[in-house]
Amino acid sequence: MRCVIARFPFDLTKNEVEQSMSGIEPEPVTGVTVTIGDRVFPVMQVGEVITRQSRRDFTSGEMRRALTRLGFTCHDAAPSAPAKTPRPDGDVLGW
Repeated sequence: MRCVIARFPFDLTKNEVEQSMSGIEPEPVTGVTVTIGDRVFPVMQVGEVITRQSRRDFTSGEMRRALTRLGFTCHDAAPSAPAKTPRPDGDVLGW
């Protein structure tokens, strides 16, 4: 399937992406992710590997659209846990 990423056309298949990512260790998740096989990768890491371009050259939205069109499942970043606030009846440390 032809995908345009960072203004460059790429002819990608799902199998090619799976093979490209087979020996790669997933980085810690910080944003949008994609499930490839039984592992979860940041979409920016996948984009860097399959396009051989710097992550500054494309957006996570471009990668998400391309990977979704290829049949992969993409996920939004998990919301961060809210900061705990001390209880009003506790002391300064919130105990």
